[in-house]
Order: sequence, then C-alpha cells, then structure tokens
Amino acid sequence: MDQEYDAIVLGTGLKECIISGMLSVSGKKVLHIDRNNYYGGESASLTPLEQCYEQFFGANKKPAPEMGRGRDWNVDLIPKFLMANGSLVKLLIHTGVTRYLEFKSIEGSYVYKGGKVYKVPADEMEALATSLMGMFEKRRFKKFLVWAQTFDPNNQQTWEGLDPKNSTMQQVYEKFGLDENTADFTGHALALYRDDLYKQQPFPPAVERIRLYSDSLARYGKSPYLYPLYGLGELPQGFARLSAIYGGTYMLDKKVDEIVFENGKVVGVRSGDEVAKCKQVYCDPSYVPERVKKISQVIRAICILNHPIPNTNDAASCQIIIPQKQVGRHFDIYISCVSNANMVAPKGWFVAMVSTTVETSNPEAEILPGLQLLGPIAEKFVRVSDVYEPVDLGEESQVFITKSYDPTTHFETTSADVLDVFKRGTTEQFDFTKITHLSLEDNE
Repeated sequence: MDQEYDAIVLGTGLKECIISGMLSVSGKKVLHIDRNNYYGGESASLTPLEQCYEQFFGANKKPAPEMGRGRDWNVDLIPKFLMANGSLVKLLIHTGVTRYLEFKSIEGSYVYKGGKVYKVPADEMEALATSLMGMFEKRRFKKFLVWAQTFDPNNQQTWEGLDPKNSTMQQVYEKFGLDENTADFTGHALALYRDDLYKQQPFPPAVERIRLYSDSLARYGKSPYLYPLYGLGELPQGFARLSAIYGGTYMLDKKVDEIVFENGKVVGVRSGDEVAKCKQVYCDPSYVPERVKKISQVIRAICILNHPIPNTNDAASCQIIIPQKQVGRHFDIYISCVSNANMVAPKGWFVAMVSTTVETSNPEAEILPGLQLLGPIAEKFVRVSDVYEPVDLGEESQVFITKSYDPTTHFETTSADVLDVFKRGTTEQFDFTKITHLSLEDNE
C-alpha cells in the first residue's frame, strides 16, 4: 500500500467503480479501497436471502422455507434499470465491461393514472392504441411524438414556430393541445422528470429525454430498460475487473482511518500505520461526513412477492411510475420489479421495490399508493436513507465526492453524476476513444 498513486478511490459503490474504471482507462494509476468485505457499498446486491434478513431484522429472523434456497436470491438494495440507449450503457459498451455481464430487457414500463396502471405508450402505434387518453388526445399526442423525433435545434424548419432558447416545455404542451394528464405522463414516465419544474424551462432538454426513451425502446422493443442477470451487484465488479486490466489495484476489507491533507490539499490515505500517497481522492459521502451536506431523505421498501404485480400483464419484470400529481405529492413514487427471469429469485418469486423522496414525518405512509399496487406482500424490508451531496466541487482539496443515490428506478441521474465528478477531477470530459483493450465483440 505504501506507494504513490494518481488517484485513490474509496468505496466500491457503482459510481465509485465506474469512476475508477474510467480513471484507469485514462492512464491513471489507481488504488481502490473499501472498508467492507463485499463490493457495492450502498448499491450492493445481497445474497443469500439470509443476508438481507440479517441486515434489516437482525440475526434472529430467517426467511420462510417456501422462499427456497437462499443463494438463489440476489436482492438489490438500490435497484435501478439501465436505459438501453442511455449514457451508462454507452459507458459499459465503450469500456468493454459488457463482456463480463449479461443483460435482459425489462418487460414493461407502466404509469399510474386515476387509480389504475397503464402501459406507457412510447411510439406512434402504441399512442393510438392506448386507453390512457381519448381519441382526439391520441392524435394530438401522436403528432407531438413525431415532432419530438424530428426536432433539430440547428434547423429552424423543425421548430414549429417555437424558440428553443425561450419557449418552455409548458408552451410546447399548449402548442400541441395536450391536456394535463398527457403532459403528466410525458414529463414523468417518458422524460423521467421527478417534479414539474422542467415545464417552466426551455424545452430542448425535455425533448432530448423523450427521444432517449423512444430510441432505447426501439433497440429492444418491450421497454427501454435493461437489467443485468443476477442483479446490479454484477456492475461494480465488472468495472473493478476493467480497472484491474488497466493496472488498478483493489483492496476490500481495508479500514480507512484518515484522509491526509497538507495545506488544504489531499496528499494520501492512511490505514493503520500505512499511508498511500496520492494526488486525488474520489469517494462516496460516507468516507467524508464533514465534507457533505444532507439534502433530503429517500424511503425504499423492498417487497418479496410470490406473484407478478397485478395489471402488468403478468410481466416478469417491469417499472411503474406514479406521477406526483396523481397522489397529491411533490415527488414521484417509483416501483421496479424483477424475478426469476432476471436470475434474482427462485421460480415463482418476485422482488419489487417502492421508493420516493420523503416529504413528511411519516415516510411509510407516503409509499402506500405504491405498496397498494403490489397485491399481497410476503415480506417487506423498509429503510429510510439520507441523501448527501458534497459541500464544494473539490477543486481546492482535490477530494471529489459522489452524491447519494436518488429514488429513481433508472440510471440516468447516476451516469450524469459520474461524468460530472470525472470532469471535475480530470478537468476534461471522459474521452471514450481512449478505450482500446476490448470491444463488445470480445476480441482481445
């Protein structure tokens, strides 16, 4: 350990593993340490099932015998789906991490409206077939989707009289004559916004997000989402292997006693009597409590079911978004569900997760609208977590801190944070062309 490194990464959460992979690929000498003896930090997959019971209920409570073999379960603490055309998948492909993982398409994407669950219509065909809106609204919505696909900020002919710099998304909805409900599911289930602030902002980013959704959907057809077999715990390990190929060093189960500073700048990390010298540190908030501030809380309920979620067409895996307005809240409620089809549970069993940003002093009551959609629940593991973000950008201290995971069931916010931290640390955008070792076709 007593060597000098360009960067030391603390914690093997997904964000930290991606960053260490990216740094290694960019030619940096990286040491990666985790105080735990397992990969994944907050975003770990727990297996066997007994481990999950122990973490939430203590050592005395055990899974019911009908839940099958404990090691057939992989329970994600923070399940998230990957957008098929999103930035994380591009990162995975560009970094060759896909060769260590197998992905499967998520079967359905749903949205909640007026007490019922509907499939999210994401292309023109589905827009015309959906029962989510009336006939005239369908035509208007179809027209809007076609426009969103062809909009080009550099070609004024595609603007339909709107101005990309000044027209807001609200004005776009009004221009196409879309009602509140349609705007609601467009913003929350297609563009994946968590609240309604985006409506008052210029429209190009929202249109970009809608395009990402439909481009991702076009790749695999059932839904725009992908998910690794055996759970998300596979992702950090894939990036860890990548980092090792490019010369990174990993140490699990290594306690971090101190981050050493000189004149306000980081110079190393101490573990016991050893000090590893470095120019930079990248870490999750738990390693630097004095350098982060709490901005909110997230409640997550992991629910074990022995049936698919009702009204999802018996989907083996799905996502349901409950837009905040539908249940009188500020923030959306997210539901994800995976099963034996994704190798995370024995046959006939499902793992669902309901999550949202906490708004009251009774968080469990806040996720009730989500829990009620699940049908009978065999077991429930509930946790409220604090969400932290760094107090500064790290330029002075050269300590770069990732944000805690938000309640969304997709990875777009995670990727954005990773690319932002990488850019702050290296002062340049990540250059995907630096990855030469591996390609998706597996040629070495």
